[in-house]
Amino acid sequence: MDPRFHLTSELDLPAHNFPHHHHHGHGHDHREASEETAEKTSGATTSTRSGTKDLEGFEEPLYVDWEDGDPRNPVNFSRRKKWLITAMGAFFTLSSAATAGSYNMGFGSMLRDIKATQLEATTGLSLYALGFGVTPLLTSSFSEELGRRPLYIGSGIIYTLMYLMVAEAKNIETVLIARFLQGAAGSTGSTMVGGTIADIWPAAERGIPMALFSIAAIGGTGLGPVASGWIEMNPHLGWRWIQWIQMIISGVFFCIVPFVMSETRSPVLLTRLAKKLRRETGDRRYRARIEDERASLRQLIYISCTRPIYLLLTEPIVIAFSAWVGFAWGILYCLIESISGVFRDVHGFTVGQVGTVFAAMPIGATIGWAINLYQERLYRKYFPVRGADARLYSACGAAVLLPIAMFIYAWCAYPTITWVAQAIGIVLFTTAAFVIYNGVFSYLADCYGPFASSALAGQSLARNLMGFAFPLFTTQMFDALGYRWGNTLFALVAVVLMPIPFILLFWGPKIRRSSKFSRMVLEQQAAGK
Repeated sequence: MDPRFHLTSELDLPAHNFPHHHHHGHGHDHREASEETAEKTSGATTSTRSGTKDLEGFEEPLYVDWEDGDPRNPVNFSRRKKWLITAMGAFFTLSSAATAGSYNMGFGSMLRDIKATQLEATTGLSLYALGFGVTPLLTSSFSEELGRRPLYIGSGIIYTLMYLMVAEAKNIETVLIARFLQGAAGSTGSTMVGGTIADIWPAAERGIPMALFSIAAIGGTGLGPVASGWIEMNPHLGWRWIQWIQMIISGVFFCIVPFVMSETRSPVLLTRLAKKLRRETGDRRYRARIEDERASLRQLIYISCTRPIYLLLTEPIVIAFSAWVGFAWGILYCLIESISGVFRDVHGFTVGQVGTVFAAMPIGATIGWAINLYQERLYRKYFPVRGADARLYSACGAAVLLPIAMFIYAWCAYPTITWVAQAIGIVLFTTAAFVIYNGVFSYLADCYGPFASSALAGQSLARNLMGFAFPLFTTQMFDALGYRWGNTLFALVAVVLMPIPFILLFWGPKIRRSSKFSRMVLEQQAAGK
């Protein structure tokens, strides 16, 4: 037997073998590993000798697990390989975010070409966010069963083909269907990348990779319109070429993915090792623990569809943070929809110049990334005392910055005031949104441990549902209230939500102890599991 992994037979360990919290043991050769098994009777586990049987007459399995330092364990991948995987995932995130923002820059030529209304075209922006929100409830189950790599490849193919469907569309209905399906496929670039980073990076080293993921998610939203605005302005190109050019870039990228993106989900890799051992030795006792403790695919789908919603409706931390980050995400999608109108009507910009204004978003995301570097220092310094709450220092600052940014954006919308002032408001908003997004993601992951994927799926659902809903009333709201008072309304709501991170910073431990799932995580940590 390969000495780089060992066998255990402890039946009461957690089902998930998280890379940053997995079971270690001493190496055994084949004979020694076969001599010790565990028997679980009446909730107790006792050690017995190999060859004995449990109360039902079946020999206990020999569980395959990673040995310390095994290079096949994703957490032990080389740093070069880790960064390559992280970069590939971040580029998918960047592409899916850019696709969200680039679409609306082609409205002018698209409305003339296929005779659609402004509201119908805007619905395509919203449906992309809807696909982003609902699909992860299903794909998380398939990643449990199949691993992450097949989903990256499969979703990448669908994602790329949807550019073709939009580019060749003859009516708005085709565009809307393609946008929803593309959002559904592109959600892999949002939700699964965070899990991939958690697979390969220990918690103490995860800050910068997560920040790279966040800057791709937030900055990419503004990066797409920068290029597509000038494509739209060229009379020989227009909205269809916005799709063609993105399809070419995406197609090249996803041709590389199968050769670079390795499987990173540890339980899936252990399952493959166990199957290989059974095939080579003929001994059916070799098992991956997840094979015995994992639910059926049908049960996994049920859990992944219901648990995030349950957490979203019952866990105070998930509720509060989902409302906060969801509101920020809704404003982000409103900005995607409204920046064109504001800078065209107030400042007289062309569509190409409007696209350039969106460069304020990646600039703001870059500033947010720099703030995150300082936040990581604070986290390492205060984690021994404050625990997960040490993630929230920069988020508290972002809570104050968000309404300030919206007030600046709202009340600088005058022809007599330079457009730079509103662009600064966009930069500050994006900085705040980045810090909020990154802080919420890291905080929920710390608080909910093995339930983190469900907590994050819940907030992702709420966040993208708001991204779906907000653009649908943006035009009507600004028609009724005007740009200044409409954005002031957003700023006032941001003021109402501002206390959320401060409350969790000061009363987080008490709130977590009173919450069912976070209390379970605290109890597991206290028990040393």
